[in-house]
Amino acid sequence: MLDPMGSGQVRLSDVAAVAGVSLSTASKALSGSTRISLATRERVRAAATRLDFRPDALAQSFASGRSRTIGVLTHRATNTFSQPVLIGAVLLLGEQDQATLVHDGDVAVHRRLGQSVRELQARRIDGLLVIGDGHEQVTASVTHHFAVPVSYAFTASDAEEDVVFLPDNEAAGRIAAEHLLSRGRRRIAHLTGPRQSLAVQLRETGFREALGSAGVHPVGPVLRSHWGRPWGAEAMTRLLDSGTDVDAVFCGNDHIALGALDVCTRRGISVPDDIALIGVDNWEGVVVDQNIRQLTTVDLELMALGRRAAASLLGERPTPGQHRSPPTLVQGPST
Repeated sequence: MLDPMGSGQVRLSDVAAVAGVSLSTASKALSGSTRISLATRERVRAAATRLDFRPDALAQSFASGRSRTIGVLTHRATNTFSQPVLIGAVLLLGEQDQATLVHDGDVAVHRRLGQSVRELQARRIDGLLVIGDGHEQVTASVTHHFAVPVSYAFTASDAEEDVVFLPDNEAAGRIAAEHLLSRGRRRIAHLTGPRQSLAVQLRETGFREALGSAGVHPVGPVLRSHWGRPWGAEAMTRLLDSGTDVDAVFCGNDHIALGALDVCTRRGISVPDDIALIGVDNWEGVVVDQNIRQLTTVDLELMALGRRAAASLLGERPTPGQHRSPPTLVQGPST
């Protein structure tokens, strides 16, 4: 009898011999064919388990007409916030015995996108996942270039009929506002990123809706510029110098919140006793490899977003349109 711990590769014929069936019957039993009796199928599977049989993926591909490979087209895969989306997708696909072919291109530039599409078309993939680098812009749809299912994650598509998975930025704004209100704050300002950003617009919408439901309005003008920590410091300086009576600030992301925190620290303003701060992204949870947390934030749950988007290519297809992934509150010392 074949030693399953030996150096020789276990073949289907070995499984058939141990199970006492023909090679054809063993193949059909392992593929789940109902033409084989349940008792025979169980005997073959038990033999395969005993011998630690690993079916040849290439042979399975030829037999089924499917490659069990999902293509992934990313826009800057090294982007800090694209990485958890990609990791979540790859992990889910691996759990489902699907290989992943990642092609990093610029999904926002048509010329580069065309090259990426041609290279992926040349591969025999069973589905395609397009991963963007945020909700800053709309991606040109590539769905019509492929005969396999295509889903989009962490980017909007310019085709309404596409299946798109996005973080719920409106919910992020609502969660931030509701948390500050629950802390008894009523004089809440808003410092955020560029006006043209879809994420900025949606987070502000959710923020205003939550405040409005409580009969509260933002104090001072909304200050918008870019996503960086220097802007957070500049915006917080302008807010304080304006004399606005403020007891909390919703910052459009954690970089802005950290800049605001820097200014409060320099000026001797106690956070959160004098002014509470909350951001978005859970930046400290993504990049800081130590148990230090300075901010309360809203986590967009990007790894879960990637998993949902990848799963949409394997089972029953979701309805066309945008599917929102819910964020969660991560409490820290700033509130």
